[in-house]
Amino acid sequence: MFEDEEEFRDHVSTIGADGKRIWVYAKKIAGPYFNKRQILSYLLLAFLFIAPHIKVGGHQLLLFNLLERKFIIFGKVFWPQDMYLLAFALIIMVVFIILFTVIFGRLFCGWVCPQTIFMEMIFRRIEFWIEGDWTHQKKLDKQKWDWEKIWKKTLKHAIFWVISFLIANTFLAYIIGSDELWKIQTDPIAEHIGGLISLVIFTTVFYFVFSKLREQVCTTICPYGRLQGVLLDQNSMVVAYDYVRGETRSKFRKDEVRSEAGKGDCIDCNQCVQVCPTGIDIRNGTQLECVNCTACMDACDHIMTSVGTDKGLIRIESENGIKNGTSFQWTKRVISYTILQIILIAAFVALLVTRKDFETNINRQRGTTYQTNQKGMLSNIFEINLTNKTNKDYKITLEVENPKAEIEMVVKDLTLEKESLLKERFIVKMPYSEMENGMKKITIRVLGNGKLIEETTTKFIGPML
Repeated sequence: MFEDEEEFRDHVSTIGADGKRIWVYAKKIAGPYFNKRQILSYLLLAFLFIAPHIKVGGHQLLLFNLLERKFIIFGKVFWPQDMYLLAFALIIMVVFIILFTVIFGRLFCGWVCPQTIFMEMIFRRIEFWIEGDWTHQKKLDKQKWDWEKIWKKTLKHAIFWVISFLIANTFLAYIIGSDELWKIQTDPIAEHIGGLISLVIFTTVFYFVFSKLREQVCTTICPYGRLQGVLLDQNSMVVAYDYVRGETRSKFRKDEVRSEAGKGDCIDCNQCVQVCPTGIDIRNGTQLECVNCTACMDACDHIMTSVGTDKGLIRIESENGIKNGTSFQWTKRVISYTILQIILIAAFVALLVTRKDFETNINRQRGTTYQTNQKGMLSNIFEINLTNKTNKDYKITLEVENPKAEIEMVVKDLTLEKESLLKERFIVKMPYSEMENGMKKITIRVLGNGKLIEETTTKFIGPML
């Protein structure tokens, strides 16, 4: 890499000097890294499509119902009262992303990200099947709209739309639940116009992303790609070109001893550029557009083997590893993030273990004060909000610990259904003599099916003595 080659960092690789988009025609790739990516990708896709239909204890395996503020993670139900847990989990995820990026760069993007998996393992595979490899795709796009181009483009985009529809259904199942989605799919359309509109919107978005935006999501829209620039350092393990071994580049000549001729191992075949899904030249060094998909590694290893040279000219390595030949270093930065991650995970596990199955909130009804009856008893109206996080129904009764106080229910029979919220009013009565400077702390015991499930303290107000 030389100083005059650094101008590539001044612009995005897929945007030309005239400001117009440069369409990426990625060459079909094959090799051991791609084979491993395929296995991982199809396992993740299978999980993605199957998970909403798996039930654990009567619950969907994963559900993120923002409308009802109900979340289910591996069969465990989380309610608005548990938002601190979800916030904590997000913090852990952010720290993990930082730690992972510091060590491995953008490897997540190339191997696990849904955008990359759908694009490279489904949509681009279909494109190869219908239109052929990259040279055939270029030729097809340039030719006139004859019968061949019409039927190929129509078939491709029709399949793209169908797959986008399936993806939209799957993502909607994570939001509203697979059972509710099934109702939308099977009931008369007139009964679920809103659901149908949502499906069409989701489908259109996914279709547009995978047919038009494509790598632009990774290079210009995704914030993680921008974040990468401030997280990487010279010790980060990334997909990198070994310029020490590869330079100076020159075309391959049979029976030539390249080292004696002052030439590097790179034969300037441009295979690494042709297979890149974001249209960059990895030989320019680490770039924010690189998603570490390892396609260039497969292409380069194949060429190196063909010309009788060692593999690994492009490999997962750090800048210091290439420049100085050093292995991965546990720097203070990496150690600090690792310790922080361990502490956060330990705290999160502790919070999960101590998480309550019930949440109780008792307050005096707003806008009310004490009342006095003919027997000289004072009374306060209270509101109780109960959350049941279990999958069992409970008959609720309330008791007050003060022997001189009594509770009168507005609704005689209270039933707290499974995974539901209950909001009701009740009246506490107490003698005037119990007041201490106009108030008295009382403890309310909440019993479910005769067993104590919660206990909370509140204030009973009255006149000043």
